[in-house]
Amino acid sequence: MNMNFHTRKWVKPEDLNPNGTLFGGVLLKWVDEEAAIYAVCQLDNKSIVTKYLSEINFVSSARQGDIIEMGIMATHFGTTSITLTCEVRNKLNRQKILTIDKMVFVNLDENGKPTPHFKTEITYSADKFKD
Repeated sequence: MNMNFHTRKWVKPEDLNPNGTLFGGVLLKWVDEEAAIYAVCQLDNKSIVTKYLSEINFVSSARQGDIIEMGIMATHFGTTSITLTCEVRNKLNRQKILTIDKMVFVNLDENGKPTPHFKTEITYSADKFKD
């Protein structure tokens, strides 16, 4: 399986920590949002929640002016959940910045309760919009 890197962010001054590198909390916010959007698109339901994040491995840092890209891929479909893996890397030199092996999102019904999603495999945007 190939991880797709779709979303890119430009590291700006307001994204930095006192050391002049990308603040980990900003990066985690970006990753959580990107993963949630991916889960919503895969499950065709805007009502999902983050259930679990495995170890977050900060491999290297990014500096002001760097362009980073986030890769997300589904690795498992449960009855009410989807498990993703994530990698963030520098767009220009491909250096890994962060990895998260497991991110679990739960599919919710209109009452906020876990509900089956009936999905079993990754769907791609191109497949969803075919005539």
